[in-house]
Amino acid sequence: MKRYFKFNFLFKSKVIVMSGLMNSSLLLTACSTTSGFSWSSLSPLNWFDNALIVSDQGIGEINKQTDMSLSAIRQGLDNKYRFRSGMEIKNGELINIVQGMDDDQIKIEISGLNNGKVNQIDILDEGIKTEWGTQIGMPFSELYDKAYNVCHRSDDFAIHPAVICIAPQSQNVSYIFTGTWNGPEDLMPSDDILKTWKISRIIWNAK
Repeated sequence: MKRYFKFNFLFKSKVIVMSGLMNSSLLLTACSTTSGFSWSSLSPLNWFDNALIVSDQGIGEINKQTDMSLSAIRQGLDNKYRFRSGMEIKNGELINIVQGMDDDQIKIEISGLNNGKVNQIDILDEGIKTEWGTQIGMPFSELYDKAYNVCHRSDDFAIHPAVICIAPQSQNVSYIFTGTWNGPEDLMPSDDILKTWKISRIIWNAK
């Protein structure tokens, strides 16, 4: 299946076709023009004022009541990233996707039903913390003693092996832990193995 990305650099368009191992098609349009840019954002006085925080309610000004539109998400994230938007078919439903980019890296991905509300937020930005101080790179041992009843194997991500654990403070927030595992793919690593695994992604879900 192919992914189509359309980038707009100062009113010049460039289309890149990428191959992926996905079961659905995804069309994304990136916005890199200078519209909406504020020179005041370069002021050192603003560098620490717009830090994004993940909470039980969502991230920044984005929550389950936020429209699944590029303009609403850009505003909710204080225009922190360069954005691109698109759609994919998942389980027979049309899903809108908005990705926040820094250079060529995806830092955040927001998804929800077409013409609906935000349903899920995937955070990959190492600079974003939860309101409880959790962030990408934190080891399993700092948050959990045991994986039982709070973690399970995840097969939904390109990076394997991976384990997803519910945050102790919120059913709406989960952490993806990754690390070294030489055992069978269908088995859960032991607690001794997991204690050195680290958060690679933070997920908020409206549920």
